[in-house]
Amino acid sequence: MKRFILSCLFICFACSGAEVPTVVDQQPVTKQSKPKYLWFDAEANFERFSNQDSIRYYLDKTKMTGFNHIVVDVRPVYGDVLYKKTSLMTELTTVNGFSRTLTWDYLQFFIDEAKKRDLKVTVSTTIFPAGRPDTKEGMVYRDASWAGKTSIQHTSKGMLKEMDDPSKVAAFLNPALPEVQEFALKFIRELVTNYDFDGYALDYCRYLSIDSDFSDESRKLFEAYIGERVTNFPDDIFYWKDGQRHFGKYAKKWFEFRSKVIHDFVKKAKEEIKMHKPAVQLEYWAASWYGALYAQGQNWASKKYDPSVEYPAWASSDYKKTGFAEHLDAFIIGTYLEKVYGMNDAESIEYGLARGKRLLQGDCKMYGSIYALNYKDIEDAAYVCLMQSDGLMVFDIVQVIQFDLWDELKRAIDKSGY
Repeated sequence: MKRFILSCLFICFACSGAEVPTVVDQQPVTKQSKPKYLWFDAEANFERFSNQDSIRYYLDKTKMTGFNHIVVDVRPVYGDVLYKKTSLMTELTTVNGFSRTLTWDYLQFFIDEAKKRDLKVTVSTTIFPAGRPDTKEGMVYRDASWAGKTSIQHTSKGMLKEMDDPSKVAAFLNPALPEVQEFALKFIRELVTNYDFDGYALDYCRYLSIDSDFSDESRKLFEAYIGERVTNFPDDIFYWKDGQRHFGKYAKKWFEFRSKVIHDFVKKAKEEIKMHKPAVQLEYWAASWYGALYAQGQNWASKKYDPSVEYPAWASSDYKKTGFAEHLDAFIIGTYLEKVYGMNDAESIEYGLARGKRLLQGDCKMYGSIYALNYKDIEDAAYVCLMQSDGLMVFDIVQVIQFDLWDELKRAIDKSGY
């Protein structure tokens, strides 16, 4: 019918002596594909992915669902690793009572199989964790020299090493120590030079909590930073009264100092990676609830954003100088929230994404990230991330498998057109 109508129009124009218009084929506009990541956690999948066939099977599922990128976690909180090309690190062989001895390289196998399926690979490592306090496993429990560099907490019950606190997710090395940073840069360098992958994600590249680190070394570094002696340390940072934390006179400068420690390391990590593999993308995951992350030294915002206006209780006028967005290729924003919609609802994914854009100010790409345990509305959550950010990351495949979320995620990806 379309061809008949065009022919009639051509004849009419020709008979009238008018110039015949050129007919241009209207091709459908194809959206450019966005990154769609599925995260493969090291600990949660340790037993499942001890088998090569299992890796192949779930990479096939990943590809068929519409993902085009995977994140392979190869250094969990133990401080030990899931790869073999290293002269620096210890291979992780036991997690939650399950032990294995692989004759093949876990990371290299993932990379090889991902390439066969045209999947890009980001390698993720924790940066400052070095042991698991609840089980007393990991590098700081084997090596006294590293144990002496773990963070010290200023708690309501006194000073306590993180490695001696079983309630903590990890025993962190003190991020402010130059030797700790150099160690982290060494294993980053080793990974980047020994393996061929597309992205490097810095995980747990922060302080564990607001309570750390209150070692003598950190006090001296802080005093050098502000150019004066802190005579009443740590109470001039914060003190405890009736079980409540109260900020002291140096609290804001202390939070600024810790944030600068993380900023400076992120900058060094980028320079290290780009020196060896300029095409490797530096990525960083952090939660979307920015206003609470000063406690961990995570200023993922742009330096153009001034948090002291919005958060005067903890942000100094110079806190903005510690924003490290400019040193990232991509920020993976953790909108791990149950509500999807609501631009005026601080507990919604939409709000988190909008705030992320506002704070990053275009300094790097931003990928919306969702937690698969919040699976009730996961189709909408994935769709919103694809439509309102530069990409999608789903954490973690273990929940996608457990709750059989493949179809919901495929529908979201297909519907987005990305």
